[in-house]
Amino acid sequence: MLWPYTRSLGCAEGQPGSNPSAIAQIRLRRGNGGLSVLSDTQLIETLAHFPRERIPERFKTVHAKAAGAWGEFEVLHDCSDLTDALLLNAVGKKTPVLARISTVAGEKGSSDTVRDVRGWAMKVFTEEGNQDFVFNDLPVFFIRDPIKFPSMNRSHKRHPRTNVPDNNMFWDFHVNNQEGIHALMHLFGQRGIPASLRHINGYSVHTYTMNKEDGSFKYVKWTLRPEDGIETLPSDVALRLAGEEPDDQIKDLFNAIERGEYPRWIVYVQVMSSEEAASAPIDIFDNTFTWPHREYPLRPLGRLTLMQNPNNYFQEIEQAAFSPSNMVPGIGPSADLVLQARIFSYPDAARYRVGPNYQQLPSNRPRSKVYSPYERDGPGRIDGNYGGDPDYVQSSLQPLRVSTRHAVPTHEQWNGHVVQHSTEVTDKDFEQPRALWEIICSEKDGQMQFLDNIVPTLLGIKHELLVRALDMFARVDPDIKHLLEAEIQRRGSEKSGASPNQTQKYSVAT
Repeated sequence: MLWPYTRSLGCAEGQPGSNPSAIAQIRLRRGNGGLSVLSDTQLIETLAHFPRERIPERFKTVHAKAAGAWGEFEVLHDCSDLTDALLLNAVGKKTPVLARISTVAGEKGSSDTVRDVRGWAMKVFTEEGNQDFVFNDLPVFFIRDPIKFPSMNRSHKRHPRTNVPDNNMFWDFHVNNQEGIHALMHLFGQRGIPASLRHINGYSVHTYTMNKEDGSFKYVKWTLRPEDGIETLPSDVALRLAGEEPDDQIKDLFNAIERGEYPRWIVYVQVMSSEEAASAPIDIFDNTFTWPHREYPLRPLGRLTLMQNPNNYFQEIEQAAFSPSNMVPGIGPSADLVLQARIFSYPDAARYRVGPNYQQLPSNRPRSKVYSPYERDGPGRIDGNYGGDPDYVQSSLQPLRVSTRHAVPTHEQWNGHVVQHSTEVTDKDFEQPRALWEIICSEKDGQMQFLDNIVPTLLGIKHELLVRALDMFARVDPDIKHLLEAEIQRRGSEKSGASPNQTQKYSVAT
């Protein structure tokens, strides 16, 4: 349905709205990195409203269904050349961890064998506070303009009128935001449905930094690889399990840990200097790109082991809250704008979902000593509320010791005007998907599985969306378009009972 009139976009209190895909930022001289600004009301309003769109007791907006477990991170290799973070400062050092692995789009009662991104969250309880890693099981993301985050997630969920998932909605978003083509190629590839949560990779997706007190730093991307290898499900098996055993993967992880078969992952980083970043073949602050392993090989750091199931799922896993804003000295963010938006949005969602004092709950409470007297009162306060200590800054009655390590390491000089900017899709966005397609074609049954995974989502969608979706894949490789056209034609013929040359029901030529 196309609406016959045009509406004027505005903010929630009536102010005129600007480009809904753009955010106010200070731009880098090159690439898609930048610094976002809190004065961008449209960005903050869009992100803050999104986690409040659902009744928290029923299900969260995203990442509602999950498995979780306790474990430990052990340092296996010296990395003192990269960071002075205490959790990484000695080979053999072990630090407790809480992990939560989730689907993204489905509700709490949905099947866990659906084709979907898996969220890979960890809270590491260090002596310098909590270090959270909020990763995904795919190495790239669907967007790079953070204001699109709510729109992308909504397009993967339920239609606002029918209340069921809608392929027209899904493809309408992606053909109009084609920077996500790399993530789509991964999602519909062989790794789109894991066979077990014990056999999935984890990726930081964003660029981070590892740094030292002297100001030196390196850019890094994090990767987790299961010691027992990756295992995936074909679509037909996943569909059967969705009906027969919708909690298959949660049970698998829980039962394996109960048996003493503890899943383990090796934790790696890819490392890049600021000099290398300036001449890198990809934009390192764009989370739709991966870093080529040939130029930036995986460097092992340690091992993650999950070895204890929760005693009470609600208290330990459901109330757990993870955020990329939780970083200890020695680990820092980068100029990736989506990462910066998540640094705001994740704790904001937790304050709404769990409450303003969610950090005091057992799953979130640091093992290190906390003194934060400027955050007081509120529902669920259980730590003594700092008694009569001053609740205002610059008090001479209570001396404070403060850290000086809050500057964001960067090789760029920030000096410019705040501008409204939305990234554009270029031919470069299709280079890495093209290389991925070559890998898919080289794998046993890879090409056919890709077609089997994606064609059902294209059957029956609006003609104009189908044409644009096929043209988008043609920019990756013309063969993909031809293969999809042929398979759509074949399945349309089978559905109608006619031979391929007797029907044009799903043909893009009509």
